[in-house]
Amino acid sequence: MTDAPGDPRDIRTLLAIMARLRDPDGGCPWDLAQTFASIAPYTLEEAYEVADAIDRGDLHDLKDELGDLLLQVVFHARMAEEAGAFAFADVVAAICDKMVRRHPHVFGTAQAGEPGAVLQGWEAIKRAERAARGETDPSALAGVSRGLPEWLRAVKLQQKAAKVGFDWPGPAPVIAKLHEEIEEVRAEFAAVADDPDDAAARDRLEDELGDLLFVCLNLTRHAGIDAGAALRRANAKFERRFRAMEALAAADGGLAGQPLAAQDRYWEQAKAAEKAGGPGLPAQAQEAG
Repeated sequence: MTDAPGDPRDIRTLLAIMARLRDPDGGCPWDLAQTFASIAPYTLEEAYEVADAIDRGDLHDLKDELGDLLLQVVFHARMAEEAGAFAFADVVAAICDKMVRRHPHVFGTAQAGEPGAVLQGWEAIKRAERAARGETDPSALAGVSRGLPEWLRAVKLQQKAAKVGFDWPGPAPVIAKLHEEIEEVRAEFAAVADDPDDAAARDRLEDELGDLLFVCLNLTRHAGIDAGAALRRANAKFERRFRAMEALAAADGGLAGQPLAAQDRYWEQAKAAEKAGGPGLPAQAQEAG
């Protein structure tokens, strides 16, 4: 086994490791087989794992997850260098230039003002950058990437629209709209039930479900709550309680095959134990939480 070269705290060591992994002469077959497209899902996954470590307040895990995310940047940069497009140093130079350019109140003579004013200045600089690249979209929605997860893109579209005043004045009308969308979804479910083979009915159902999700995201925005964090919390809660259900049902042969009413009783038991602070939960369910 050949030791990795250099100081492990030096970014050049990581770059050398990546180059070795991608070396056609003795490199790693898996790494050599990857492309930008095949690595992209891992990049997104690592970003979410960083967010998860932050949510859990686990700084040790955060250090590891940030390393995994950095590896993704190095991996993409290495493939680009092999293609003759750019190298890691160019990535660093580009972000350094961008950060200096977008902070004239720090690196130039502009006045900082309040955080809101700084954000407005940032957006103005971004618009100027898009214009310099020849992008001519005059819409207030310009600049919202289509590569974002759709839930995040929805929030950003809403934020852009709100900046020109197209927004509900508060959460109350959003909640009213949510009830309206639920009724429309209910009606489309009934239409699909009447004729499951009706493609137009299924399209309308998909459309109304999309509207419902869009309004839900608008509600999180009005609440000042990060939708991704809220959904991660809901996922964690569901997983924690479902694992507790499984542990509680183990003595009865497990959940599978039991009627829904029986499963609901395990759910309520797990939920009650959790709200009471955890006593009574089987050990494996507590550990999973």
